[in-house]
Amino acid sequence: MGSQMLLRNDAGTISAIPYAVLTLVVFGLFLVGMGVVVDALVEVDNSMMGMATVTTSPPTATPTPTPTPELVQVSGGSWHSLALWSNGTVEAWGSNGDGQCDVPEGLVATKIAAGGYHSLALTADGTVVAWGSNGDGQCDVPEGLVATKIAAGWDHSLALTADGDVVAWGANWEGQCDVPEGLVATKIAAGGIHSLALTADGTVVAWGDNGDGQCDVPEGLVATKIAAGGYHSLALCADGTVVVWGWDAYGICDPPAGLIATDIDAGYCHSLALTADGEVVGWGDNAGGQYDVPAGLAATAIAAGRHHGLAISADGDLVEWGVVGGIPE
Repeated sequence: MGSQMLLRNDAGTISAIPYAVLTLVVFGLFLVGMGVVVDALVEVDNSMMGMATVTTSPPTATPTPTPTPELVQVSGGSWHSLALWSNGTVEAWGSNGDGQCDVPEGLVATKIAAGGYHSLALTADGTVVAWGSNGDGQCDVPEGLVATKIAAGWDHSLALTADGDVVAWGANWEGQCDVPEGLVATKIAAGGIHSLALTADGTVVAWGDNGDGQCDVPEGLVATKIAAGGYHSLALCADGTVVVWGWDAYGICDPPAGLIATDIDAGYCHSLALTADGEVVGWGDNAGGQYDVPAGLAATAIAAGRHHGLAISADGDLVEWGVVGGIPE
């Protein structure tokens, strides 16, 4: 006989229950209790897992604003003007009888030059792009040319290569495209029908029409910048002195006394200079108001057209005066 346990019921009757049966009952009750605990733990664990897997959406990125293009260069032609923006956009306005204002679609440039009735632009890879009047081949850019600088005359064009070669094309009736043999230059300028180059040691070299002495470079001149006008030439020296030679009508060759400049440019029969404090100074012919500079203008860059002037103000605005075609909106 197995082990038994005596239990008294509510009536007082004692019953015998085998220990095996009692053990099973107790163990069953234990499992039921454990099940409750396990279920509770599972619920807690699931709750915690839910908390652990909660994700939040990343913050929406704020788009980077596109920088507003800045005006970086201006250039004046006979009756038209060009402007270059920091994003490479070229704008043209004024007379367009020969398509000189029809900027090629998609052009992205690093430099510009306005000629008599044609326009030039230089791209980042050294390609020279030309448009407008081409009666003398001034828009027929030599095949394979890779340039670092450009200049435009009335009917001829110049380019400077990385190794200092000067390349010229277009009208050549006065030898304005006959580049002196062996010339190695650092800067170039194209006038009406003559051309200038500056060498590394400051020597100014001139060729082409010399009917008014515009190619008679003053002896001993050492320059840092050059500019070529209709029939006159300019040079800027290291001390800020401006030297002018050539046609002297209208006082073209008489810069204001005491002028100390940082930049120069030449129009048809007038000249402009920029001082360190942003003042624009003009002299020569002023029949069209080509050096009636707006009062209070403080400039960072200048350009001279045939009968007009242009500047970039210290605020980055385009300013124009003289006989002009109207600044684009």
